[in-house]
Amino acid sequence: MSRGIRSIGAYAPSNRISADAFADAWGRFDAPGIETKAVPDADEDALTMGVEAARRALSVIGVDGADVDSLSFGTTSPPLAEEELTARLGSFLGVPDTAERRSYGGSTRAGVDALVDALGREGTELVIASDCPSGEPDDSREHAAGAGAVAFVVGADAPATVVERTEYTDTYPGTRFRQRGSDTIDGLDIGTYDRAAFIQPVAAAVSALDSKEADAVALQAPNGKLPYRATGPAGIDNGDVAAVETVSSLGDTAAASVPLSIVRSFEAGNDRTLAVAWGSGAGATALVIEGTAPVDAAIEGGSEIDYPAYLRRRGDIVGSKPDGGAAHVPVPTWRRSLPQRHRHEAGRCPECGAVAFPPEGACASCGSLAAFEPVELPLDGVVEAATTIGQGGAPPEFADQQAKQGAFGVAIVRFEADGEVAIPMQATGDVEVDRTVRAVPRRIYVEESVPRYGLKALPK
Repeated sequence: MSRGIRSIGAYAPSNRISADAFADAWGRFDAPGIETKAVPDADEDALTMGVEAARRALSVIGVDGADVDSLSFGTTSPPLAEEELTARLGSFLGVPDTAERRSYGGSTRAGVDALVDALGREGTELVIASDCPSGEPDDSREHAAGAGAVAFVVGADAPATVVERTEYTDTYPGTRFRQRGSDTIDGLDIGTYDRAAFIQPVAAAVSALDSKEADAVALQAPNGKLPYRATGPAGIDNGDVAAVETVSSLGDTAAASVPLSIVRSFEAGNDRTLAVAWGSGAGATALVIEGTAPVDAAIEGGSEIDYPAYLRRRGDIVGSKPDGGAAHVPVPTWRRSLPQRHRHEAGRCPECGAVAFPPEGACASCGSLAAFEPVELPLDGVVEAATTIGQGGAPPEFADQQAKQGAFGVAIVRFEADGEVAIPMQATGDVEVDRTVRAVPRRIYVEESVPRYGLKALPK
């Protein structure tokens, strides 16, 4: 087996909103073919979703973050327009500081572009495609906008390989774009022009392949209708697209759209997958993938939310943040605690073997001042105590999250690591004593315009 895809992990937020909820609010729903879409919670974004997917891609084949030689991240919706976000991704995943880092953006082809480049390098590469696009509330692109993430482990002796690749680009400005300084995607909405901007590059890229025969077609899906307009000109079968599409349940996942359909194809055990990514501007990349790789995917919906709750999570109908009272933690101080916040890194006393969290100061068991030895705690723990922070009860730095998400839980969670360590954590759902929870990546709050991330307790 040659270099290719060794495994895939996938994640989508559990919240869902239905097309009917939009239709009730607006008197119409402008995203054909979409029945529900995934909605990031108030503390989720492209970075946290990417960590979730990457954890699964690594664990399903027993690869550790320390084994990664290169890390790539593709998204059109980064939490910050300029910052090397692979640094924070690597911190969560334990990727070595010396690993190569690459970022891809500006196009819904970003995820597939990152995968293609990784296939041409050496070593073990972790490729993450994660996206949660948004538009203006009454815009068709917002009606379609969903969320999801996929991570590929790429390396030698892979069970799934790319046997052919083609690209095609033609100039179609104005079909889908995001202006500088804006968080929302836009377009000129010129019907026949927009359709041609999608169909022509897709058909040209597929037609250039030596063989487009496949068991399934993972085709870019800005909505649930546009992909099928391209099948005839491209000479591919509607049923092969429908068999692995995710747009009907997750919405438009932008850079993660094609990777998520690859996940579905691998789950179905298809021996040959045609993957076609499209980016406005406009260009397309076609890949023929032979074989399948192990998959660990968590992309099914958990709970349906109504339209007002959806607007709250978008931040459209929340009040202003209260002034004063926040427990300000300077960035340098916050940075020193990142191993604890990102990976729950504890410390073992070299004198008595006791485990401490955080690993600082004197050992609570023997009083030794010797330097603690790093210990990474397991992600699963058990709740020892829990309470709920209701409306108005949150510290000011958490007020924005509470306004978007409502009351949230706080728990003391016990983790086992050759000894017990109890850690206070915010919860992402209802928690109760003796319940098992998992430490998941989430945005803690934003201070000084910088998102701060850590681990929260998610009930299992």
